[in-house]
Amino acid sequence: MKNTTLGILTLAALSEPMVAQERVDVEPYLKMRPNVVMIYADDLGFGDLECYGAKGVRTPNVNRLSENGVRFTNAHAVAATSTPSRYSLLTGQYPWRKAGTDVAAGNAGMIIAPEQMTVADVFKEAGYRTAAFGKWHLGLGAETGKQDWNAPITPALADIGFDYSYIMAATADRVPCVFIENGEVANYDPSAPIYVNYNKNFEGEPTGASNPELCYNLKSSHGHDQSIVNGIGRIGYMKGGGKALWKDENIADSITVHAVDFIKENREAPFFMYFATNDVHVPRFPHPRFRGQSEMGLRGDAIVQFDWSVGEIVRALEEQGLLENTVIILTSDNGPVLDDGYVDQAEELVGEHSPTGGLRGGKYSAYEGGTRVPFIVHWPAVIKEQAVKHALVSQIDFLDVMARIAGVGNGEARSTDGMPGEVATWFGNDEKGRAFAMGMAQNHTLTLRTESWKFIEPKGGAAMIPWGPKIETGYSTTPQLFKQVNGTFDETHNVAPEHPAIVEQLSTLLEQIRRGNFQ
Repeated sequence: MKNTTLGILTLAALSEPMVAQERVDVEPYLKMRPNVVMIYADDLGFGDLECYGAKGVRTPNVNRLSENGVRFTNAHAVAATSTPSRYSLLTGQYPWRKAGTDVAAGNAGMIIAPEQMTVADVFKEAGYRTAAFGKWHLGLGAETGKQDWNAPITPALADIGFDYSYIMAATADRVPCVFIENGEVANYDPSAPIYVNYNKNFEGEPTGASNPELCYNLKSSHGHDQSIVNGIGRIGYMKGGGKALWKDENIADSITVHAVDFIKENREAPFFMYFATNDVHVPRFPHPRFRGQSEMGLRGDAIVQFDWSVGEIVRALEEQGLLENTVIILTSDNGPVLDDGYVDQAEELVGEHSPTGGLRGGKYSAYEGGTRVPFIVHWPAVIKEQAVKHALVSQIDFLDVMARIAGVGNGEARSTDGMPGEVATWFGNDEKGRAFAMGMAQNHTLTLRTESWKFIEPKGGAAMIPWGPKIETGYSTTPQLFKQVNGTFDETHNVAPEHPAIVEQLSTLLEQIRRGNFQ
């Protein structure tokens, strides 16, 4: 969006008091060429971190970032599922503007086209070294299902701005279960060529459905019963891999070690790192050294493992003398889910902990728990004391805010939908934030958030997620309008019948944004 105004709406300002923040004019710092580390968690809910009120789990490394940075309480992913959120974060374009941005198969073709602008391109333009680690889930290769996993894959991340990449093609619950390093299978084993198919199994290969006894590490609760790798059923069929196959308990170590090496190797030049973890996403199978470190079983222990990775990144920056002038942003791709396909006792052991921090819904949902996520900004050179901000923030602005930080673009928007002016909210003294934030549920229901109101468009659909997770969808055939009460939205009382004018205004605005003609 470019220079947007909301003349049709009267927006009430937040009235809650905020922790004081030192008044910093961010403009003088925009030429400091800081390193930037985006830590992008997977399925980590608004309430899943200790500094956001989590119970039964400790996250001291994340707490440290919060205690020396800015913790946002009203930040949103663009979508309530992974692939569309990641697409929007990296491109600054809403996912409904491009076909193929729904949750991707492990053999999906690359969703971001090489000619598209990405945040990595922005940093490359500024002379930065760029790298991506961990979960990708945005496709590889020119065409879905046509990749040759035994040869270099093109296009790959080098074609969209990343100098180095060590990634998972999709997520840990989808094949192929190998790391891809710079477009090729890492530790490739020529004695076990890799074949992937998302339509049918390979002859003679066991599956979780036909051979559940082979799922010795985790059993399926729903779905996830196709090819078996490391004693865990997956989505999709895979044959081969040999020594290249990952062990789930080592995924966090693998991506963290590679990220730390990148920091050490690039300590003399500015760099941008996209560090995307898998820990909290199923299958949750943390390393044995993290087992029993929470009160919530495997899901809680996976959060502890995530916190360890954060600590290792921060420690590496400190040891290289880089922490002071490194921007660290920590957030999540969407809201949380407990049972998402494996028997890991996430529901049974959650106890008094609320993964959404008391918000309604969760992953997949149109309700607030689907897109409101943790969001912490840490930059010691600029942020001199702890702050809590209630400003409305959206991940759609990441590319344009980073362009400002990198010093490219003369302050003009580089993306389709982002707002470069949000740099003052993220790092400076602007406490107001965005005028609105868009969200997209799993079935493409769109939501529109302002400071005072939340509108969910009438699209229809099941009231509960139909395939297993016990999550309310928020879908309805009638408009839903919720009003902010005491700093949050009361999503139990639909006030649309009481405010038809507001419904009409927000519905009109949502449609303008959807069509891309909002001025």
